[in-house]
Amino acid sequence: MPAFRPRHLCVVAAALVLTVTAPATAATTAPDSSAAALREVMFVGNNWDGTADVIKSTGDFAKIGRIDVIPDKDQRMAEINADPIRWIAFMTIRNTVGEGHDQFADDMYSTPDGTSVVVSRPSFADVVSIDLATGKINWRFPVSGYRADHMAVSPDGKRVAVSASTGNTVHVLDIVTGKQLGSFATGDKPHENIFTSDGKYIWNMSIGEVNTATDAPWLDWTKGNRRITVVDATTYKEAKVIDMRERLDAIGLKDYSDAVRPAAFSPDESKLYFQVSFFNGFFEYDIATDKITRTKTLPKNPATSDDRTTFVNDSRHHGISMKPDGSKLCVAGTMDDYATVVDRATLQEGPLVPAAKPYWATVSGDGKSCVISESGADQVTAIDFATGKKTVSVPVGDHPQRVRLGHVTAGWTGPAS
Repeated sequence: MPAFRPRHLCVVAAALVLTVTAPATAATTAPDSSAAALREVMFVGNNWDGTADVIKSTGDFAKIGRIDVIPDKDQRMAEINADPIRWIAFMTIRNTVGEGHDQFADDMYSTPDGTSVVVSRPSFADVVSIDLATGKINWRFPVSGYRADHMAVSPDGKRVAVSASTGNTVHVLDIVTGKQLGSFATGDKPHENIFTSDGKYIWNMSIGEVNTATDAPWLDWTKGNRRITVVDATTYKEAKVIDMRERLDAIGLKDYSDAVRPAAFSPDESKLYFQVSFFNGFFEYDIATDKITRTKTLPKNPATSDDRTTFVNDSRHHGISMKPDGSKLCVAGTMDDYATVVDRATLQEGPLVPAAKPYWATVSGDGKSCVISESGADQVTAIDFATGKKTVSVPVGDHPQRVRLGHVTAGWTGPAS
């Protein structure tokens, strides 16, 4: 197990408290069969340097090209510097969730025709569409509040949902035009979004205040209103609210946080597997019975402090994905510096694969590998689902977080200079 390296968050005196950057279930946009030939790839968002690396979706995961996702940086910074409130928000993001860095590339999805990529940019509080041929911005959508976060794409690839983390809102946009199709209210600090496979519902997880030092269980009430909000994906009306506090209390886990972080549905969507703040493990939730049915505690790294205030943005484990056949889960043990494949039937973990602050877990295009982002080592690493062992690591940009399957046109190697 690699040695733990302390990771300190700076705190500035500001009136804004902002949410963590992090994870959603792996998804790929449906390719447009009427367009030119497409190639499946993986987009890797390098949050601190404002780029996205495009790599192969299988095999050796070799790098194909790179995109600048902040080509308008000078214009955006001029606007921020001219507005004292926005400047305070920008600096608060840098010195809290950004760990001293700006956050420029949180989440991304390609359009169905593979000609553009849509990116949420936390520090600029917006979503942009970038033309993959030219590198220029097609459209820009400013979110409510001061920070954009996780996104999700509809199964047909035509809509993208983005969390406005300080606005307690999710915006749903047309992925081609950027026009808002609808929005809905959430709990405090909306984070993860997941469309159901039939496209009928959107699940949003709000995680509350994650940048405060009030992390002791008895101060849990200070973290805000954390809940899962399920909405109709056509009307954007609330269909159901799930408060995991009640479900955790019911199984005697009153000291566990109810802030649901990354999550993954089983293939039939009867079960939800999810992580929560501070916990080195995950839960299984049965949707029909509305109960937590199993708890899995994963090993601790002996070098990792149990002091909750040392966990980056309240995360201990952050990143979970499922093999397409539903037999295995892949879990990123963020603060414990490892990732592991877990048998879904027995919940027995496999080898602990050393990794530097792994912040996301997704599935390769062929479904054979789990791909994690090692934000502490600036690389992505593939782990074989069958053996649970690492197969390859690929260098990427500064602080990779979200990794998403998508498409580019055949022969694409990057925007024209």
